[in-house]
Amino acid sequence: MKQQVLKALANPSHIFYVPYSLAVLNFAVLFLCYMVAFVVSLILSKGMKPVSPMFFIFGVIGVHSVLAYFSKKDPQLGQIVIAKFNLMKRKIPRKLAA
Repeated sequence: MKQQVLKALANPSHIFYVPYSLAVLNFAVLFLCYMVAFVVSLILSKGMKPVSPMFFIFGVIGVHSVLAYFSKKDPQLGQIVIAKFNLMKRKIPRKLAA
């Protein structure tokens, strides 16, 4: 029982070599950025020249590759990032959060 718990904590779930939480966060942030860029380009060009969705696809692949590289070095990267977000939500001073 104890080994199963430790294994689950030591090996978080992955999507293509990136921790699940970081992969979902990556996709969500890039999707929102793409939608903002798409709407702004439609407004500025009056509907004539929207942003290509290939920017979104290449962005997701590029950032996912970088995350895979860093998460290979540190398997707990997703948990570290989520813990930092939780500390920022609670407004804990930076001196204590480091």
